[in-house]
Amino acid sequence: MPSFTKSLPFGVLSDGSEPGLHLLDNGTMRVAISDYGAIITSVLVPSGQAEAVDVVLGPSALAGYAARHPYFGATVGRFANRIADGRFTLDGKEYKLAANNGMNHLHGGLKGFDRRMWAAEAYTQNGVACVRMKLRSVDGDEGYPGTLNIVATFMLDQENKLAIRYEATTDEATPVNLTNHSYFNLRGEGNGSILDHELELSASQYLAVNEDLIPDGLPRTVTSTPFDFRKSKPIGKDIAAAGGYDHCFVLDGADLRTAARAKDPQSGRTLELRTTMPGVQFYSGNFLAGFSGKRGSVYEKHAGFCLEAEFYPDSPNRQDFPSCILRPGQEYSHLIEYIFGF
Repeated sequence: MPSFTKSLPFGVLSDGSEPGLHLLDNGTMRVAISDYGAIITSVLVPSGQAEAVDVVLGPSALAGYAARHPYFGATVGRFANRIADGRFTLDGKEYKLAANNGMNHLHGGLKGFDRRMWAAEAYTQNGVACVRMKLRSVDGDEGYPGTLNIVATFMLDQENKLAIRYEATTDEATPVNLTNHSYFNLRGEGNGSILDHELELSASQYLAVNEDLIPDGLPRTVTSTPFDFRKSKPIGKDIAAAGGYDHCFVLDGADLRTAARAKDPQSGRTLELRTTMPGVQFYSGNFLAGFSGKRGSVYEKHAGFCLEAEFYPDSPNRQDFPSCILRPGQEYSHLIEYIFGF
């Protein structure tokens, strides 16, 4: 069956905005993305039954995304993850950002890219279903310098690969770190915890963090720690010893390569993450309990996991980390690929 796209209304926000929902369909699986927050609201895959299974978490309607939620499916930025004390110095000037995680700045601030209306265009190209979303973030937005123009292109091909390319340009030097914050449960959202999902990470180092989840030093080896996922193991095997996972893993290799593989042993469904980014934040859904999902479900702790391809947390304050600084005349361009098996 050929790929196709379809756009539907998604509701009305309190300011009168009317977001759309854009469907990408390759004949086997279907992905829905809203132009509110450039959010992936569903990923439907075959189940062997009459009804497809949705393997990403999220609320059932637009109102849930407009309310407080843990970034379900969202595009986050201008800087994904945390910046210590909500401040950084660039080219000799200190910038103070919105603090929305205690004293720290998280995922772009009080009104990050996950709470903006993006301009969307759905189309097909060479058999690939696509939606291109654009956003303009002005100078001073949440405290960041420079006007940033962002393009996020979501692409679903015939091999069941959902790719996201994030591109950006700026008129003034600024940190940029864009990622997608989808929560996955390969058994189906609302179907229990992911602790028995098997996970493999292509990372021989990770970043230990302090009590505020800010990296507290240089990358450390994963050898003989609960953070060693170089060989596939259940997420729950060492989670107690780790105190829950919400850590950035330093990916081996460079350019586009496999960062992670996950499998649900019950359904046999798999997910492979490939990316050009230097790190991946693995989050085990430690604080999902009580959030409402789809079909009347209420999520439990560890109801889903995130694999957030990214620059390292607090990079603007760490000269020893890969640089996240984008300057005029440069183009930010990074790729994230989710490959589904079923």
